[in-house]
Amino acid sequence: MTEPSPDGRIRRRSRRTRRIVVPLTVVSAIVAGTVLSGCAQQRDEDVFTVMNSSTDESYHRWDGDTLKRCSKQLGITIEQQSVPASQLMTKALRMASSKSLPDVLQLDASEMPTFAEAGGLIPLKDLGLTTTDIPEGIVDFGSFDGKYYGAARTVNTLALFYNKDTLDKAGLKVPTTWAEMQSTAKKLTQGKRYGLALSAGGAEDGVFQFTPFMWSNGGDESKLDTPEVAEALDYWKALLKDGSLSKSTVNWTQADVNDQFMAGNAAMMINGPWQVETLNARKGLNWGIAEIPVPEAGDDSVGPLGGGVLTVPNTGDTERERTAAEIIGCMAGEQEQITYALNSWMVPANSKAAAVWRTKAPELAALAGQVSTARSRTAKVGARWSSVSLALQSAFQSALTGASSEAALKRAQQQVTSGN
Repeated sequence: MTEPSPDGRIRRRSRRTRRIVVPLTVVSAIVAGTVLSGCAQQRDEDVFTVMNSSTDESYHRWDGDTLKRCSKQLGITIEQQSVPASQLMTKALRMASSKSLPDVLQLDASEMPTFAEAGGLIPLKDLGLTTTDIPEGIVDFGSFDGKYYGAARTVNTLALFYNKDTLDKAGLKVPTTWAEMQSTAKKLTQGKRYGLALSAGGAEDGVFQFTPFMWSNGGDESKLDTPEVAEALDYWKALLKDGSLSKSTVNWTQADVNDQFMAGNAAMMINGPWQVETLNARKGLNWGIAEIPVPEAGDDSVGPLGGGVLTVPNTGDTERERTAAEIIGCMAGEQEQITYALNSWMVPANSKAAAVWRTKAPELAALAGQVSTARSRTAKVGARWSSVSLALQSAFQSALTGASSEAALKRAQQQVTSGN
């Protein structure tokens, strides 16, 4: 396995695929029509469906085990329906159109606001679920317009991975600031080995990896053409100019970054915990993990929260919707979160569960710290995130191949504002 899809799942070798961006107007029309006309499908009253993107064998099995336990606990039958991550939203819209939505729908947190804004989801607190012991950032991760629609079982974020042997041999410490990382990366760049690898490709991978630099520098996705965002992009450009980043960075996915690191072609990389299983399988690779360096000592390292959230579609059947919420309550229970997190190398969403997890996965302790300051990509822009992401992708490709960061980001902001 190599890289996260937007919902935090692991897909073998080609982890993240390009998602189809469905216009909000289309979502609204389909979902609104379904809600207004009611739920027409006849359902087995004792069989409930959870639709997710667990097409990977391991994840499908882990989710299946969870649903077996929850079926027994709740006294019902729960069936799993798994759809490739890149097709899940489109599939959900088709099901909404035919009034055959599942009882529980797992959505990527960055896509959830689009469905919620269209009226397609029920607020979970209305169904009796609470946010007790869930950090504010993770509550925001599952919320839209002040309402809590999506319960996360686990979350992920990005961190700095480094080759311990390479840094030790060079007599270098793990960098904590931008200046230290630039200096360290330059010193570690020798022969075919680059000091650092990251993804700046024209897809969501690159945007996901840019957010820690933008946010830690005070930038804001609601206004891309600011000095703070330009400084973050200029920092990437400086690493390229130094030769510390490969020119192929503009084409690399997070899977490619991990491949370069494992092959010894990069001494450090920005990546996520979904890579841990692969890293551990490489004999002789002595790696460590740290928080992503910040502009100045004392700044918070603010990374992106990634992962999926469990939601209850608005089907018009209030009794089934309440049972669906009970299913979510079971799936997102403390012990289920710990089990799932240990299997998937993610971090439990519940703070009590996360405390237990840290004792069982000490090698990822730095990741827990990174999660504590991480935030949702959609917290400020909601359903407009897809437009922001596409604009940033264009800006990367332009700025990292010669254009000024200011000009590229000015065009990006104009693109978001105009909706084109």
